[in-house]
Order: sequence, then structure tokens, then C-alpha cells
Amino acid sequence: MKKAYRIKKNEEFQKVFQHGESFANRQLVLYYLKKQEQNHFRIGLSVSKKIGPAVVRNQVKRYLRQAFKELEDQIHPDYDFVIIARKPTNKMNFHEIKKSLNHVLSRSKLLNKTK
Repeated sequence: MKKAYRIKKNEEFQKVFQHGESFANRQLVLYYLKKQEQNHFRIGLSVSKKIGPAVVRNQVKRYLRQAFKELEDQIHPDYDFVIIARKPTNKMNFHEIKKSLNHVLSRSKLLNKTK
């Protein structure tokens, strides 16, 4: 995922938390904030140490980034997203994480129904 597509700074995370909306399922919490001046979405990932050791946390982050990359053409471009992984994600494979991400995005009406 390109650097332009990432949220890295704490202030940007806090802005999404404080001014954005959220939706959650058992595996993921999605915070999102509409930004008019953007021409592509940006994501920030938060995977707590409660998920497991660094190897597992990094794997969950890789899976989430890849899932966003595969859903890129269906996601509304003018949003900032922050994804918080919950405990069940440490036992999930890529397809389960992608399905869970697809669920929270579609329930919050952030996916285009093109495909």
C-alpha cells in the first residue's frame, strides 16, 4: 500500500476517532471520516498487543492492507478509515478477514455496488 494511502500521525487518528462515525462487528471496529479534498481513501491500522505476539499482529495488518487493496475500486475514495482489530482476528485467515472487512464496509454503506 502506497504511503499516500496511510494514516500515520496520532493527530490524524484522533481526528477520525473524535469527528468520525463507527461501525463494528465481532472481529473489527471501523471508524470513518469523510474528507472532501481527497481523491483516494487513506487507512490507519491499530492492532493491540492483546491480539498476540508481533508476528501475529503484523500478519493481521498485512491481511487488512491486502483486503483494502483488493476492495480498492469498490471503496468510496473521499474517506479516512481507521481499523481496530479485535481478539478473534488472531485466528483468522486472509479470506475471513476480508469477508469481515467487507461486512463492516457494506453495513456502513461505504462500498460501491459496482461488482
